[in-house]
Amino acid sequence: LLALAASAVGERTRLRAVLLATGVFGAALFYGDAVLTPAISVLSAVEGLEIGTAAFKPYIVPLATGVLVGLFLIQKRGTGFVGLLFGPVCALWFAALAASGIWNILKTPEILAALNPLHAWTFTTAHGFGSFLVLGSVLLAVTGAEALYADMGHFGKRAIRLAWFALVAPALTLNYFGQGALLIANPKALENPFYLAFPEWALYPMVALATAGTVIASQATISGAYSITQQAIKLGYLPRMSIHHTSSKAIGQIYIPVVNWVLLAAVALAVVGFGSSSRLASAYGVAVMGTMLITTFLTFFVIYFGWRYPLWLCLLVTGFFMLMDATFLAAALHKVLEGGWFPLLLGALIYCTMFTWRQGRGALLERLRDASVPLRPFLDSLFKSPPHLVPGTAVFLNAAQDATPFALLHSIKHYNVVHERNVFLTLQFLDVPWVSFDERVQCEKLEHNCWRVLVRYGFMNRPDVGAALELCGPAGLEIDPLQASYFLSREKIILTANSNSKIKGQLSRLRQMIFVAMARNAGSATDFFNIPANRVVELGTRIQL
Repeated sequence: LLALAASAVGERTRLRAVLLATGVFGAALFYGDAVLTPAISVLSAVEGLEIGTAAFKPYIVPLATGVLVGLFLIQKRGTGFVGLLFGPVCALWFAALAASGIWNILKTPEILAALNPLHAWTFTTAHGFGSFLVLGSVLLAVTGAEALYADMGHFGKRAIRLAWFALVAPALTLNYFGQGALLIANPKALENPFYLAFPEWALYPMVALATAGTVIASQATISGAYSITQQAIKLGYLPRMSIHHTSSKAIGQIYIPVVNWVLLAAVALAVVGFGSSSRLASAYGVAVMGTMLITTFLTFFVIYFGWRYPLWLCLLVTGFFMLMDATFLAAALHKVLEGGWFPLLLGALIYCTMFTWRQGRGALLERLRDASVPLRPFLDSLFKSPPHLVPGTAVFLNAAQDATPFALLHSIKHYNVVHERNVFLTLQFLDVPWVSFDERVQCEKLEHNCWRVLVRYGFMNRPDVGAALELCGPAGLEIDPLQASYFLSREKIILTANSNSKIKGQLSRLRQMIFVAMARNAGSATDFFNIPANRVVELGTRIQL
């Protein structure tokens, strides 16, 4: 959404900068949501054991932590496996919610009067500021919408719409009405209206089913965190990470080990640190409503500048949702000291990390560009008295099209040979979700049997160098990707006392150290770009900052 909004505003530099800052912070808040959703969901489910007997109370946090560890351990099996495992459980869970709601509604049918919105109006006008504070808890009933949006990258909108309207929304509505009916009949049930809405014999089975159901709810934000991380990498806000594609049919189903284990550590910390779902609820609302508000804000720029809808319509639609989102967020903010600081702190740390990488990488590439040798003059001088030519095709990954790859310079220096055919390949990620195959590759033939190739990807496309080279055939460049040799430069960044002025001007000393640590631990370009590992030669480049 950030990429679409930034692309829609075009060359409006200041507006684009505001959108980038806002969108990245929204993404950072979503990571806070991805930490808190599993924590509060599983912890609230396991707390049902306390309803049966207080003897379970000391074991609530350890049990919840154990369930969460198990959830994160199976992530490497893929979303398809998780869906196959939990799909029937999920259907049973929502059926139980609906049955409980219907049972309590039949016993106290006067709850159906709540369908009249005048009751909500009367409540808000009669209780004044108190009704505003209540919104801080009411918003928990609408959370999950932000995860549905993120999970479109995993499952597609059709599957989500079908599941929501056919099963989830009716079951939730019936259950909430059922809880209201229970409270009318027995106000003392306020202690835990969800579990007390079931018969006594169903308590422990429902605890087990609720735990399984909340594990599924947790899966939604975990999957969303993988998707948003993959997009952030391609948009240049995070370093390369190892990404495992877990489905041969759905390209969006991925698993990122680093994100998985960092999330697990943060979730376990939240469960142990807060200790109860009621305390976590104070932190949860700030993260969710902050994400929703920024999502609505960015949507305006997409539909107005990008899709060219009338201004009045864009303001009406987004203004309506922004008013609701802002009201809910304001109601949640009064709980900042009670726990709302946690997602804000987490979001701020991730925000700084993402901008540190983007700014540091931009300054580094600019420095490399300044120190590079122009490609065409270099090739002309090289082939006036060429070194020994060896058969085959060499593919050099090149950050800048007009620059000579450092890998080529080092290759000539160490081996004193040049391949008969040389391809200089530049990979470019655009601020759009998809780039079609027709627009994917641009080939240019240079002198001396050399080629310059530009490959464009959207942030939802999966990079595949071999597949891209096969698209060069119509332009006259016939390559067997499995027979070519791939030369990559791997930068080793050394932090010196006198930093490069350009980087020093953008990053503090601490952020420079963070950037260097991120660069050293970045994932392999070979894996990320899907290059045949047994055809790769990496040549190191030492860069001092």
